[in-house]
Amino acid sequence: MTVADLDAVHEVEKRAYPHPWTPKHFRDSLQAGYPVVMLLGQALPGEMPSPARSDGRVLLGYLVAMPGVDEVHLLNITVAPAFQRQGWGRFLLDALVLWSRGQRAQWLWLEVRQSNQPARHLYERYGFTAVGVRKGYYPAGHLAREDAVVMSLDLRTPGAVQPGGEGA
Repeated sequence: MTVADLDAVHEVEKRAYPHPWTPKHFRDSLQAGYPVVMLLGQALPGEMPSPARSDGRVLLGYLVAMPGVDEVHLLNITVAPAFQRQGWGRFLLDALVLWSRGQRAQWLWLEVRQSNQPARHLYERYGFTAVGVRKGYYPAGHLAREDAVVMSLDLRTPGAVQPGGEGA
């Protein structure tokens, strides 16, 4: 992802979430040197990608992660609404796990809205474990807040989920 991609990324972000990241969140992540990647697909003949890209490809999804000492924190993972439930979330997680292991990370961390059952199910099937709750972590409307479930994936475990599968 580059700064030139931020308009298209933000358009998908707004479609995917009631409380989307701002372009500044993505710009700050890029400037910090965090892994910020997009998943692009080829548009089918006659298909008009939305949001439009100058190269004709389709923005399927993206992720933002923050490396730390012996760990990686997943900050944002989004699949464009038109492409959800097609395996792209798992594909993005596979890429992040491979990259994290290449960085010698031992843990992968994330927060997920307590109400986001599809995402929680994906993470649990992938091998993440709920380890805590952050009270009032997410905005949830006019002065309301929603709790986040903190989840972790042990990347050191020999039997841990391998990319593309549900266990070794």
